[in-house]
Amino acid sequence: MQPRDKIYFASDFHLGAYPQSKSEERERTIVSWLDHIKKDAAELYLVGDIFDFWFEYATVVPKGYIRFLGKLAELADMGIKLTFFKGNHDMWMFGYLKKELKASIIDNELELNLNGKKFYIHHGDGLGPGDRKYKMLKKIFRSPLCQWLFARLHPNLGIGIATRWSRHSRISSQAPETFLGEDKEWLIVYSKELLQKEHFDYMVFGHRHVPYHIKVNNSTEVVNLGEWINHCTYAVWDGENLSLEKWS
Repeated sequence: MQPRDKIYFASDFHLGAYPQSKSEERERTIVSWLDHIKKDAAELYLVGDIFDFWFEYATVVPKGYIRFLGKLAELADMGIKLTFFKGNHDMWMFGYLKKELKASIIDNELELNLNGKKFYIHHGDGLGPGDRKYKMLKKIFRSPLCQWLFARLHPNLGIGIATRWSRHSRISSQAPETFLGEDKEWLIVYSKELLQKEHFDYMVFGHRHVPYHIKVNNSTEVVNLGEWINHCTYAVWDGENLSLEKWS
């Protein structure tokens, strides 16, 4: 029997993003990937924006994603550890996935030591220079008051507003984004600044919809996981090396 000892990282599935037909097709692709990795996965880190919108009311969650959530439940029942990061699209995760899937929910960054290697993992939103408008919005949206007020809306209204907003998001265009260069990619800039204070062997991000895997100094590699609209990319740690792979 094949040992389950690999650790997988993926982000930016944007399930539920407009148009719905593409989201359903993407969900089936993701489920086929999950079915593949369950053979050797010990852990799975979902690094934010798994859903294009997510809000947990007291007794209601957004409908859909049955195949995806069912496959995650299967992985959890097999003993595969699941970890969700809050992204900028699905920051309103509370206790539902923790209860149903025994998943860990990470608000911001997570530091890990895997086989003697230090990992820094973050969805990537709000890091690096610029984007002051979003950084302010993030503080507002994550505030307990904002969450309480949104929860007062009827789910039909709240989720309806989010669905209409989704139609105008960058992911709805389906157009792939391009690498801006090491000196202009803000997550690389952020990584280099953080590395001046603390060493990490690997830094893993989502959010930026461009997959890349580069070495920023003699001992640190930065990986952006990309998205599953155009790229279907993910990372896998085999105990010695972290590699960026593509699912086709």
